[in-house]
Amino acid sequence: MCGRFASSRRPEDLVEAFGVEQWEPEETLAPDWNVAPTKRVWAVLERPLKDADSKEPVRQLRTLKWGLVPSWSKNPDGAARMINARSETLHEKPSFKRAFASRRCIIPADGYYEWVTGTAERDLEVEGKKKRPRKQPYFVTPADGSIFAMAGLYEFWRDKTLPDDHPSSWWVTCSVITTEAETGPLGVAPAEGPRSLAEIHPRMPLMLTEDRWDAWLSPENSDLEELRGLLAPPPEGLMRAYPVPTAVSNVRNNGPELLTELEGPEEGTLF
Repeated sequence: MCGRFASSRRPEDLVEAFGVEQWEPEETLAPDWNVAPTKRVWAVLERPLKDADSKEPVRQLRTLKWGLVPSWSKNPDGAARMINARSETLHEKPSFKRAFASRRCIIPADGYYEWVTGTAERDLEVEGKKKRPRKQPYFVTPADGSIFAMAGLYEFWRDKTLPDDHPSSWWVTCSVITTEAETGPLGVAPAEGPRSLAEIHPRMPLMLTEDRWDAWLSPENSDLEELRGLLAPPPEGLMRAYPVPTAVSNVRNNGPELLTELEGPEEGTLF
């Protein structure tokens, strides 16, 4: 799954990296090292510009709310539960299949966090001596330092309780697509601890390699079989993972110190 990630890149860098043609500088986000569900996030997408003469899709950098609200929803209450869409079933799920057909995006990140329950803690839990085991957070990021391009879907939802001209009458929300975690060796593994992403968590955000960006973003690409082919996991060995301070577990904590690479798991969270 993807329940928390870091996004500290400057919008100018995202514009350059993804070949963005349209970005409104007044629409900006501060660097965020602890992005949690329902926050606003950067997204790269392609669609015609509003009120433009041309109906040709334009690659844009937008800010969307993380937690997808389907267009047919009566209210947005379920958004926090729609932060992830499973790659294996999204083409048939009512909440995601329309967006999959024509509203796909890339959600850029530095990487994502996942929590591992230490072996000693798990043993205590199994024995019934500890009900809430302490978990060690790991940060997973491209081994070469590049932008982590997470596959995503976005959707429009109209709040019918508000007038048409109200600035909040339309919500634009998104979901991160997940896939089975890689079982092969990490590109860079920690000195001690998990040797593969699957040892950290059975799911992971689907990373799109650059050769898939154009086909994924194009709203004119509606061939479901071709699109499902783009959901294949990337080559193994592209990622690294390392333990980070448990402070990231509190969503109120935010700052670059959350990405500090520890020499090993914190005491009490041994893998």
